Amino acid sequence: MKIAQKYSHLNGEEYLIVHHNQLYKEIKRVISNVDANRLRTKISKEKRKVGKTLLAPVHLNKAFDTEFSKCNWEGSRYNYYITLNRELMEKSILMSSNQQKKFLLESGEKEPIYSYNQTDFVKEKIAVEIQLGKYAFGAYDLFVKHMLFYSGGVINLGIEILPTKKMQSQMSSGIAYYEGEVYNVMRQGRNSPPVPLLILGIEP
Repeated sequence: MKIAQKYSHLNGEEYLIVHHNQLYKEIKRVISNVDANRLRTKISKEKRKVGKTLLAPVHLNKAFDTEFSKCNWEGSRYNYYITLNRELMEKSILMSSNQQKKFLLESGEKEPIYSYNQTDFVKEKIAVEIQLGKYAFGAYDLFVKHMLFYSGGVINLGIEILPTKKMQSQMSSGIAYYEGEVYNVMRQGRNSPPVPLLILGIEP
């Protein structure tokens, strides 16, 4: 596969080039090692595409998992406790989950709510998310997941890998695609979400 388009938000790509150029080259190599044309294994049952052989997200994800694992990228889970008290949230956000719970209980929260988020791959505080799912998942990654990991001190940069519209047309309906998600980010203004991002649009 190849990187067909890219969008740097809050100098995401510039940060990667200056501080982690070898990792950037590694990510590009991983993408080029995935042969999407061998993964056209899904037979469509949709009215407009019935009988067509489509790119299979499940098999694409497995291929990316294999390639990133070869380079020692690993998934990361961020555990935290929810409070609707802004002052307590801001004080506890950089604590470990156990410290957060203790702090919130001591601060008067009767039943802090445990939650977590998980990202596909993290290495040297760079997160990579492969998004081949429905529209809502792309927005969640960009406006919630990367932000949580960044504000929690787990990462310095979030990278989102999405199919371009050209590739998405060769998949099932409803898949998030690069152009649509970049448009959503651009509409929010230059500083939202407040986390450095690099969004990559890939295709066969």
